[in-house]
Amino acid sequence: MFLAFHLEKDRFKHNIELRSALAPVLTTYKDLLFSQDTCLNRRDINHIMKRKTVAVISCALFVVVLIYSFEIFYPRKYIVPAFQQRSGTQYWNLPDGSRIGYTFIPASGQKKTFPIIYLHGGPGGHISNHDIQVFKSFADGGYDVYLYDQIGSGQSERLANIKDYTVARHMEDLKEIIQNLHAEKVILVGQSWGGILAALFAGENAEKIDKIIFTCPGPVYPVSQNLAAIQPPDSIHLRDPFYTNQQGNKKANNMRTKAMTFFARQFGKKIASDREADDFATYLNYEVDKSTVCDTAHILPADAGSGYYAGVMSYSSLLKVKDPRGKIRQLTMAVLVMKGECDNQKWGFTHEYLELFRNSELKMIPAAGHFISVEQPRLYIKTIMDFLNK
Repeated sequence: MFLAFHLEKDRFKHNIELRSALAPVLTTYKDLLFSQDTCLNRRDINHIMKRKTVAVISCALFVVVLIYSFEIFYPRKYIVPAFQQRSGTQYWNLPDGSRIGYTFIPASGQKKTFPIIYLHGGPGGHISNHDIQVFKSFADGGYDVYLYDQIGSGQSERLANIKDYTVARHMEDLKEIIQNLHAEKVILVGQSWGGILAALFAGENAEKIDKIIFTCPGPVYPVSQNLAAIQPPDSIHLRDPFYTNQQGNKKANNMRTKAMTFFARQFGKKIASDREADDFATYLNYEVDKSTVCDTAHILPADAGSGYYAGVMSYSSLLKVKDPRGKIRQLTMAVLVMKGECDNQKWGFTHEYLELFRNSELKMIPAAGHFISVEQPRLYIKTIMDFLNK
């Protein structure tokens, strides 16, 4: 150790002496290097530095593009319940090519004249086991009940061409379903988007409808945005739900899902399989549906069955529908509009239904949100049965 220390000390001293001896030579060399050709050498150095800078920037951009491409195009998995085929599901094969899965609950006792058809929310929603349990009560009251999954969702078939998911397709499917039932008229119960569909269908097919029940319907399209600012009368007390749709969308969406929506709407193309997209829809709806209840203790668990592309493309089509208000104002069938105390739809949008349908009435449901039947199932059933039995 002692010898090594002194050897290192001698080497250090030698290096100092060497640098001192070479200093004049290095100075002379430096003067020669930057004398006559100084400008040329500096230009070369600047050129080299620019090339290196461009190379670094190009490399960085490539890495960024690679990362974004991975985020957008690499398939994702979501920890959600697997979709299950429902026992007892029946199918309609409609002339337009739609294969529609549905649940039929036959009437008990003395059968009523007109059957009930339930139109679920969404678009892209589906019939749940809860829906079936609730609507058994109407069958017990003498009504044949049909609950069907709209094309592209639930037990119904997914379409190869997502451009075929349109409002017109949904209306045509409903028209064909009514013809399959050989019913003179039907009673429509429309939940949320199902209410929008019921209103549009009624405007074109009034002769096929006996009564309509709207439960927390979405806005009539095209939307009159000024209605969102209308406040309810003092006699109606509304509360905002604890969660909002915006919170759910923000939490669930990612770069890939935003790209999925963009490519679907702009080009009619799928960059994700139906399975991946529907799994995401299950996760998304779980987060968004937190805004559909008054009491957060009633938040529903994730439930597989939603149709992502059916939802995205049907909504895109909804933005282009012709204004049905003129035709709706001419309708005379009895209409019930039900609204939960914590419904996440603006009062002005709900009130428009009361203005458009001349033979309509409103029933407010306390301690219930957008999904009335979840928090107030008995009151939901009683309110509808009382209306039907008038």
